[in-house]
Amino acid sequence: MTLPAPGIIWASLPLPALMIDGADRVIEINPAAELFLNLSARALKGQVLGERLAIAAPLEEIFARVRKNRSALFVNDVDLTTGERAPVQCNLQAAPLGEDPQTVLLLISPREIADRLGRASQVKSAARSAIGMAEMLAHEIKNPLAGIAGAAQLLSMSLSGDDLELTDLIVDETRRVVKLLEQVEQFGNVRPPEMKPVNIHDVLDRARKSAAVGFGAHMLIVEDYDPSLPPTLGDADQLTQVFLNLLKNAAEAAKGQGTIRLRSFYDYALRLRGPDGNGQRLPLQIEVIDDGPGIPPDIAGALFEPFVSGRENGTGLGLALVSKIISEHNGWISVDSVPGRTVFRISLPVAPKEV
Repeated sequence: MTLPAPGIIWASLPLPALMIDGADRVIEINPAAELFLNLSARALKGQVLGERLAIAAPLEEIFARVRKNRSALFVNDVDLTTGERAPVQCNLQAAPLGEDPQTVLLLISPREIADRLGRASQVKSAARSAIGMAEMLAHEIKNPLAGIAGAAQLLSMSLSGDDLELTDLIVDETRRVVKLLEQVEQFGNVRPPEMKPVNIHDVLDRARKSAAVGFGAHMLIVEDYDPSLPPTLGDADQLTQVFLNLLKNAAEAAKGQGTIRLRSFYDYALRLRGPDGNGQRLPLQIEVIDDGPGIPPDIAGALFEPFVSGRENGTGLGLALVSKIISEHNGWISVDSVPGRTVFRISLPVAPKEV
């Protein structure tokens, strides 16, 4: 059997496909991509992809990671539009092309969501109602739990031995459930961030000092800051909560031993494009790096979803809350993890000078 020529295979691919060079410019585009994007190969060739398409994902970072790691990267549920059509939700696959260290193959998989836009507001409303219901239930359940714990403490005053152990167990378990409910209430807090210019290093110092006297007391926390970073626009308290959660996760993953590195640097190339075609640069990069065992592969793809946890007694709300806060700050969070090195990176915009 004679294999078809590469050009025939390229033209016959049913998925939209583009070849991207080392400067993130389009080298080739197949007919399926021309049809899907409603743009000709002539119009796209030589153009920086992120400047012609509105893609709600940081393409520059995605391509850079593919080139650096020489491995494929998958990004799901991304809104894509040329600015002249309604956004379409797609899954993106970026992979190195052969032995070329710079060229990246980008495959676009449009999802079958003909009714997605019409249901979007309903879905958002339903999600908001579910969060509100969870918050209300958490609040109501805490009241009787406080009564149960108080009654158990009163009983313990006249008990001893095994009976006293049982009342202590009641008190401990009610406190544990209350703590879980408080996390649910915190996750359901829909208060928008109070956006002000914030020095991100002040936020990191607050989180580091809190960690150093608590869960990270036996760990080495190393600072690797770029002191020239300009302020970001954000809520200092909410951002402190973000880094406290990341530091706590790192400490728990490493079982309270090892090193956590806090790194900040400037990367002007990173830009996040929304479905409306407007792009916002996210040049402020903050990384929380630990030398723990890494993230279990079976949960890596859903790490920021509620109730997904790699710890036996984890609630799975910490990273979901982190993702929620960063999203409300118009930022981006990502993670790279291998055994011995896990990096959470947060990318944030610079505060406008007039603020």
